[in-house]
Amino acid sequence: MAATDQVLVTGVGAMTPLGGDAPSTWSSLLAGKSGVRALNEEWAADLPVHIAAGLSDDPAAALPRAEARKLDRVEQIALVSSREAWQDAGAPDVDPVRLAVVIGTGTGGMLTTLGQDDLFEQSGARRLSPFAVPMLMSNGPAAWVSMDLGAKGGARTPVSACASGAEALAMALDLIRADRADVVVAGGVEACLHPFPLAAFAQMKALSPQREHPESVSRPFDEARSGFVMGEGGCVMVLERAEFARARRARTYGTLAGAGIGSSADHITASNTEGQVHAIDAALRDAGVSPRDIGHVHAHATSTESGDLAEARAIGLAVGDHAPVTATKSMTGHMLGASGAVGALSALLTLRDGVAPAVRNLERLDPRVELDVVRGENRTGRWHAALANSFGFGGHNVSLVFTD
Repeated sequence: MAATDQVLVTGVGAMTPLGGDAPSTWSSLLAGKSGVRALNEEWAADLPVHIAAGLSDDPAAALPRAEARKLDRVEQIALVSSREAWQDAGAPDVDPVRLAVVIGTGTGGMLTTLGQDDLFEQSGARRLSPFAVPMLMSNGPAAWVSMDLGAKGGARTPVSACASGAEALAMALDLIRADRADVVVAGGVEACLHPFPLAAFAQMKALSPQREHPESVSRPFDEARSGFVMGEGGCVMVLERAEFARARRARTYGTLAGAGIGSSADHITASNTEGQVHAIDAALRDAGVSPRDIGHVHAHATSTESGDLAEARAIGLAVGDHAPVTATKSMTGHMLGASGAVGALSALLTLRDGVAPAVRNLERLDPRVELDVVRGENRTGRWHAALANSFGFGGHNVSLVFTD
């Protein structure tokens, strides 16, 4: 890849169950902390699910009250995370028409949608918020971030279930390579901890029904896994054309070297090894690296038997068994549309710091998982390329390759 084709990461921001910003999230991942907690709220009393991974910090508290009240929680997360990433990147001085935003989400403003529907049913049309429509729009996070930054190069919203955040980063890569932007603010956000989605996911047997010891429930690749834990969060990165970043002497985290996007076209919810292999292969080709070059893999690994096994086979077929594999959903839970971006952040910082977080709660590795899964203690090493996988309902498969 020519230097002019390189796309560098110059800023990161995040809100997760482990921290209100990117540094605290990363330090908590390395410390093996869990963001999974018991649902003690009154609204959760009759639910079949009793745990979740809510944010550690309230995004509304980080915003002026007048601003926060007209935003859905998912939009608040997007603004807080993007502002952190923008300042972390040094607030690049870029022509507004060369600045774009891509923020993915799986469900958009679901809390507003469900809350306003309840209000409508109980009290009638006149009680609805005048902000309801811009609060519930799936494109709301991208739109608000674009207005906040004055980005006139486009505000895009990939909605591809749990692959949304990763697909946003892939789209940002394409925008810069196609010379449609010099800087793109991209990532994924999600906030739908509400009785309806929790009950719906529980009805399809995707969520763990366990209620004791919440911090031990999310256990990717473990024989005793019982389903995933729903979380909420967001992660945003500032991506820049290499020439642009170097001209302003920007500090960089690494390079988004390649992306692969595919669709399994097989089943609306089931994981598909063949489709995942296609996405991984495409990402490797796009990055110009070989399977042996991959020194670390951040797995999608949600802690479901079928999903974990399908991905383990895909990694083995496309990459091999030489690379240490981690799965940080063991600590954050599954943040749906935000997960791909948070996983990408973990892969990026693993390369920067030379340390891969151990998978929490992995006591008995499923013998069908024939990979070098990091467990017990963090793995240290000097790796130059990392793969981050993200897969979603609907057969959405996205793989990203980062290099140092």
